[in-house]
Amino acid sequence: MLLGFVVAYWIISVAIGLWVALRVHNTADYAAAGHSMPLPVVTATVFATWFGSETVLGIPATFLKEGLHGVVADPFGSSLCLVLVGLFFAVKLYRKKLLTIGDFYRHQYGRSVEVLVTLCIVISYLGWVAAQIKALGLVFNVVSEEAISKDTGMIIGAATVMIYTLFGGMLSVAITDFIQMIIIMVGMLYIGWDLSVPAGGVANVIHHASLEGKFNFWPKANLTDMVAFFTAWITMMLGSIPQQDVFQRVTSSNNEKTARNASVLGGSLYFLFAFVPIFLAYSATLIAPDLVSQYLNTDSQLILPKLILEKAPLFAQIMFFGALLSAIKSCASATLLAPSVTFAENIVKGFYKTMTDDQLLKVMRIIVFCFTVLVTYIAIHSELSIFKMVENAYKITLVAAFVPLVCGLYWKRATPLGGLLSVVLGGGVWLIGEWVTPEAAIPPQLAGLLASCIGMVLGSLVVNRKLVQSA
Repeated sequence: MLLGFVVAYWIISVAIGLWVALRVHNTADYAAAGHSMPLPVVTATVFATWFGSETVLGIPATFLKEGLHGVVADPFGSSLCLVLVGLFFAVKLYRKKLLTIGDFYRHQYGRSVEVLVTLCIVISYLGWVAAQIKALGLVFNVVSEEAISKDTGMIIGAATVMIYTLFGGMLSVAITDFIQMIIIMVGMLYIGWDLSVPAGGVANVIHHASLEGKFNFWPKANLTDMVAFFTAWITMMLGSIPQQDVFQRVTSSNNEKTARNASVLGGSLYFLFAFVPIFLAYSATLIAPDLVSQYLNTDSQLILPKLILEKAPLFAQIMFFGALLSAIKSCASATLLAPSVTFAENIVKGFYKTMTDDQLLKVMRIIVFCFTVLVTYIAIHSELSIFKMVENAYKITLVAAFVPLVCGLYWKRATPLGGLLSVVLGGGVWLIGEWVTPEAAIPPQLAGLLASCIGMVLGSLVVNRKLVQSA
């Protein structure tokens, strides 16, 4: 019966996405929802895009093992990312009326930087989208009582999400995200209330977690631990800012005020609701300690789904898995669309200057299909946890794209040479660090970020000095 409800919900949500797709007529509709979305819809799509599989499955599993200290990247870093976007980036980027974040790098630094940064952004999405596909496989496997294998579930999930994303683009993603945000919020709150009773109440769960030291957040007072903690925090907080999915939500807004407020509201809502799955997972240690000990060191991502299946009534199961599927679908569709759009606009289009808008739209859809096939293959063959796949996704954009974005918006002396050196040095130092000394006291992505700053300053000051001397 549960599987029947899940399948029915899945079909209805895909049908809604396809119905909305009938209103897509050009690349502006497809990539930016016609720049027409009001505050409630943009807030919903900001929230729903980030409230994905890692929030419901990955973060709680990590919390059970490491406490709050282990989840500094997400939700702490990720929610702060969205708030920072709203406060410092949304208005400036919205006023530029660009189609993709890659367009900003082209206008600011030239074609070379546009291509390099776009490739970095596209690569960064591989792990993130693969994590959502992996989660879809897990959900179908669990609700079917293993009648559907994880690999088959991944293929089914990826194919159906791709259908409405391919045809409807950002317009379909925005409308379905609005519906799915409501389902996520209602479902999470209901199941939290339902499981709090056998766990002895909310206060009892919090008290027990506190006694077990799960609320220890700050690192130990030594340089190595503090550097690692700081790096984990900024990797997602800053590395997520120069991402196409974030930019799409900004540029799909109907005005700059909506762009700013929706980012701040969406990030704040995400931070608050991310603690509901954490509460549910820790409740499992009180409700079903044997289940936790069975999966904690083997596949901790299964603890919460298994708890719901074994201890919750049917209606609560429907609410939970409806919310979980909503979370994964909204995140998967957004992260399929974002790299496909920017690859088409900033890589392919650059080689075909006479490409029409209709031709570009077709290219975007073809790339959505190809990208779906690629990330499904990665998801099936990856051994990383959902949380690690998402956390690792932002290293490359942190070292290659963040500094050029900030300096392009806020430093008038930034030059094309500075942008190019920032990308090359940042990415190069990071790659060497990951290859030679991945466990160094200074993590590779932090070293790459510092190198990116040095490259920007040196490249820009050299050019500016030459201009002064020539004058």
